[in-house]
Amino acid sequence: MKRLNRESVSANRYPERIIQFGEGNFLRAFVDWIVWNMNEKADFNSSVVVVQPIENGMVDMLNEQDCLYHLNLQGLDKGKQVDSLQLIDVISRGLNPYTQFEEYLKLAVNPDMRFVVSNTTEAGIVFDPACKLTDAPASSYPGKLTQLLYHRFMTFNGAEDKGLYVFACELIFHNGTELKKCIEQYIELWNLGEEFKAWFENSCGVYCTLVDRIVPGYPRETIGDILEKIQLEDKMVVQAEIFHLWVIEAPEKVAKEFPADKAGLNVLFVPSEKPYHDRKVTLLNGPHTVLAPVGYLAGFDIVREIVEDDVMGAFVKKIMFDELLPTLDLPKAELEKFGNDVLDRFRNPYVKHFVTSIMLNSFPKFKTRDLPGMKIYLERIGELPSAMVLGLAAIITYYKGGKRGEDTIVPNDDKAIMDLLQELWSTNNVKEVAKGVLGAKFIWGENLNKIPGLTQKVTDYLVSIQDKGMLNTVKAILKDGQKPVAMTPLEKMKRNEGLAS
Repeated sequence: MKRLNRESVSANRYPERIIQFGEGNFLRAFVDWIVWNMNEKADFNSSVVVVQPIENGMVDMLNEQDCLYHLNLQGLDKGKQVDSLQLIDVISRGLNPYTQFEEYLKLAVNPDMRFVVSNTTEAGIVFDPACKLTDAPASSYPGKLTQLLYHRFMTFNGAEDKGLYVFACELIFHNGTELKKCIEQYIELWNLGEEFKAWFENSCGVYCTLVDRIVPGYPRETIGDILEKIQLEDKMVVQAEIFHLWVIEAPEKVAKEFPADKAGLNVLFVPSEKPYHDRKVTLLNGPHTVLAPVGYLAGFDIVREIVEDDVMGAFVKKIMFDELLPTLDLPKAELEKFGNDVLDRFRNPYVKHFVTSIMLNSFPKFKTRDLPGMKIYLERIGELPSAMVLGLAAIITYYKGGKRGEDTIVPNDDKAIMDLLQELWSTNNVKEVAKGVLGAKFIWGENLNKIPGLTQKVTDYLVSIQDKGMLNTVKAILKDGQKPVAMTPLEKMKRNEGLAS
């Protein structure tokens, strides 16, 4: 089998116009695929130079096959299974600034350079005061980028048209804002002057972005079949879902230079990414956080199985479309389309997404992903959302531990949370469990017992889960809508006494 390189396959070459900090799976399956599409469909005519942001990385492996690799996209498109393979040829070369610092700085001298993209992980956007302008290179990513920008400023004497547009793809909210702050700190620390500061402010742009695509990475389970299909030795194959979304908080002038719309891509240039951040957190992460403990306690292990089940699938739709969607302020049709896309992603037949992995640190996740929606729903609709409250009760039940059939339940969270739940459940007083969890300010930052009706509703669901089982509790919610779960006289007595035997 031949090695994959530019001798063994026909691959395009384009002018170098993009600097990419990061050679990992996500950027190659997301940004570089987007650039490939723009080259193919919108005459973008651009290639990417990859810069390894840390000393030990994969640029050598990338360079060994001339920066070529195959992308395997899998998923559902309008209910039909997609399993495609595409050769991506947009990376021209990879650089390690720790061993090629001069070559790295030469990137700033190229007059065609226009864009910078990065995904240096959440820990990458950090200001390290130990970095110096004379370091080769600065250890932090913002430090390296400041070195590059300053060298470009000096090379072109502050020419207004030689600024760079920076798209931060790190998975933190306001990623561009945080990166820009770090660069401004280096400008001050290194005394780079008011002229450079003004050039950076007026000629460059550092923009917040929201990225969304699940990228499992190297397809270990199916790599044999893939190599058999391509008849080439490719060590950099990357696998991803077909869904993609890139929201970029940048002005129209930037969008005109980055013609993703002409390539039919789901890349949006918007005045603010916040509504889209809220949409993703609310309609993707929010249902995940609820369906995982509810589904697990109902006997399911994989997200796809939950969504495809008649009862649990209806429950997930109730969370998403009836309870969470009305809490958002984007157009309803747009939200419904996104919600249906999310359901297709949950149904992806090529991905085994175990619910136990989602339940790691469930309480902090519920706080950020579901609690805001619960409050807005109560304010707008006038009652508590049953499915979301059941999700909270399911988390509390899951953290009790014990058994699910033959499986041992092993919750995982902050020690203080684990200790609290263990102490509360040891009382065998369900109402006290509910009150204790909801009143834990170190979890929520407030006392949730003050939310009207929440303590009683959580208590009711804790009793129902314990006595009727999760699946029957879900069925009751679906049958009764927003009505409380119907309780037997015995259950009412237990609730009133605060005891669950």
